[in-house]
Amino acid sequence: MIDLRSDTVTRPSAGMLAAMTSAPLGDDVYGEDPTVTELEETVAGLLGHEAALFTVSGSLANILGVRALAAPGTEVLCEASAHIARAELGAHAAVSGITTRTWSAPGGQIDLEQIRALIAPDLGPYFVQTAAVSVENTHNFGGGAIQTGYDALADELDSIGLPLHLDGARLWNASVASGVPMAAYASRAAAASVCLSKGLGAPIGSVLVGSTELVKEARVWRKRLGAGWRQAGVLAGAGLYAIHNNVERLAEDHAHARQIAEILADAAPGSVKPDQVDTNIVVADLAATGKTVAEVVAGAKAEGVLVGGVGATQLRLVTHLDASATDCRRAAEVVAALLH
Repeated sequence: MIDLRSDTVTRPSAGMLAAMTSAPLGDDVYGEDPTVTELEETVAGLLGHEAALFTVSGSLANILGVRALAAPGTEVLCEASAHIARAELGAHAAVSGITTRTWSAPGGQIDLEQIRALIAPDLGPYFVQTAAVSVENTHNFGGGAIQTGYDALADELDSIGLPLHLDGARLWNASVASGVPMAAYASRAAAASVCLSKGLGAPIGSVLVGSTELVKEARVWRKRLGAGWRQAGVLAGAGLYAIHNNVERLAEDHAHARQIAEILADAAPGSVKPDQVDTNIVVADLAATGKTVAEVVAGAKAEGVLVGGVGATQLRLVTHLDASATDCRRAAEVVAALLH
């Protein structure tokens, strides 16, 4: 099977497995795993922050980061299709007592005018108080779009003393595609997360960064939620290998995604705009094709290609290091034939 459902489906390479099995280990709950410490210090440095915390998932990193910025009973603002609002199963409300209000924009982009209108300072006992604004970069359900207007939003929030949360699960992709250093994005946020198990190919793990005090609080909440781990260096070793070996090659995934978009656009004009495919995610709208997402997913699977649906009419294909250029072309041709 050619699996383009997500870039989370990658498996460790031989080099990564070797790094995992040779990693020095200790008990991370006691702060004694040297490989975890090295990973956390490495990522904190890359992202321009004082400290970092290794977590089992991007969702957990986001839960901890948002909670550190927003107290129970307050709200965080985000785009309507942001991962924290749509794909974390209501965790911020269920676990942290934090609600969300949203703006909507094509590609999940920042819309500064809408955000200004949504921000609610302390208006007394009648309205929920805005505690933070969250931005996802790249934006998953926005088709892997790189955020524009990011610095303008950060400047605005700085001027009113409102913290920014950055869901940077695929920030590596944004940095490689745009040429903007990771720290130039992440240092503008009070809390930011990056994922190791998507485009970088590690089997498990994300990292939350922030101030020393923020990460200290997040570490307590990680343990409180039952997510402390012991000899986690076997996984941190994979993350370090990924950072040292798999970042620059993300450009290959981006090129493969654009090729897929071009093939689909030829087969079903208007379903996708190749010049708007910024990174490694292609979202095709099937509304005008007469095909349902379920039909295309099933038809592709029968031809040896796995793709996924992310909406009533939206089909998603995600390129990654386990899918070669030949694989991606073959997958695109299969889907194109189903759409034509």
